[in-house]
This record gives sequence, structure tokens and C-alpha cells, in this order.
Amino acid sequence: MRPLIGITCAEDELNNRSCLARPYYNAVVKAGGLPVLLASVPETEELLDVLDGLIFSGGGDVDPHYFGEEPLPGTGEISPLRDAVEIRLAQLSLAEKIPSLGICRGAQVLNIAAGGALHQDISMGFEKHLKHVQQAPRWCATHNIAILEESNFFSLITEKYLRVNSFHHQVISKMGEGLKACAWSSDGVIEVFESTGDNFILGVQFHPETMWHRDRRFLKIFEALILNTRRQRVKKG
Repeated sequence: MRPLIGITCAEDELNNRSCLARPYYNAVVKAGGLPVLLASVPETEELLDVLDGLIFSGGGDVDPHYFGEEPLPGTGEISPLRDAVEIRLAQLSLAEKIPSLGICRGAQVLNIAAGGALHQDISMGFEKHLKHVQQAPRWCATHNIAILEESNFFSLITEKYLRVNSFHHQVISKMGEGLKACAWSSDGVIEVFESTGDNFILGVQFHPETMWHRDRRFLKIFEALILNTRRQRVKKG
């Protein structure tokens, strides 16, 4: 059976619905997994007994309360239900060593769950910075990132530089415990991080799910998640 990959959904409060863009689950299927969409209800954590891996998807801002700050004017719309459920899932995934991939907001959620923090807006940490909210199609790469050669991510991509898309204004200010930054944009923003241990944790600030159709390197990110879920199955026997 294909590995079961839970993917967190966005919460549309205005229309009273949970939703997820198709590219997320299409990438999982293409990489060899079976997607399971996760709604923002506390009982979702009961699925961790059957899920092989997790993807924390992109979306709006994370409530700064979760990293010990009061909201500043730069913070945008937040989703209280989603924040509470995802932070809890991320904490459990880290504790139980469930292979996990965080995408944009999802990377920030994983980092916060590990005790890290964010700049509520990029302007608060970087006086001069690139345009990180692009006005271009989601499949279009708009800036470079430099990848640390002594990293698992470099072994995956096998290139020092990678052009990525960008749709965020919050950025990581402090890495969480057990995580290390391994790629940066030219302005110093952390674009990729990974686990320092033997568990598979990968956070990317860009959106590979909208790019893999045109660039096979981005599918490798999802394939790495699936591969590590299979390895975890073997370990568990």
C-alpha cells in the first residue's frame, strides 16, 4: 500500500469550509504516496497512528502568541483553529519522529513547534530585502537560494543554487531545537531547514508543489518524504 500522507488544510472562515489546493495532493500521488486531507479539528491527532507522513501546507500568518510575542501591525490574517491544531500536530510529529514536510507557512509551523520564532514581517528583521511576495504565476521562479553543501537538502538537489518562487512576508528569526538552516536567499532569509538528527524533517519557504510540473528537482522534495516514510515503516517492522 502507498504511504499515507496527511496534508493540513486551510480554514476558510468566511465560507465555513476547509480547503486545499490540488497541487499539494497531486504532488504526493506523483511521488508515490496517498494523500489524506486533514481538517482543523483536535481529533485529527488520532490519525497519527495510521499516517506514515505529514505535510504542513501553506496559508496565512501564524498567531505570534505561539512564539511568545504580541501581534504587531505587520501581522496579517490568522486562523485560530488551524494554528492550534497544526502546532499540536507538529509537536507530536517531532516527538514521534514522523517524517514531515513543511511548505511556506507549514515550515514556519514546524519551526515554532520546535521552539523557534518568526519575524512577524520581513521588514522587522531585514532592512533591505528581496521581493518575497511575487507578482508572477505560482510556477515561476523569481529569486535564487544558496544551498549549504553539507546538508541533506544539497544531496537531494545536487546543486549549489536553486531558483524558487516566493509568497510570504513572515520569515524565520530563530531556528527551533533540533533543526538547522541549510539554504538562504541573497538577503539572508532562511529558505530551507532540516533536522539535525536521523528523523526526516524538511521545511521550505517556497512552494515546490506548484513548480514540479516544469522542474523535476522540486518533485524530489516529495519523493524524499515518501522514501523516508517507507524507511520508517521498515524500522517499525
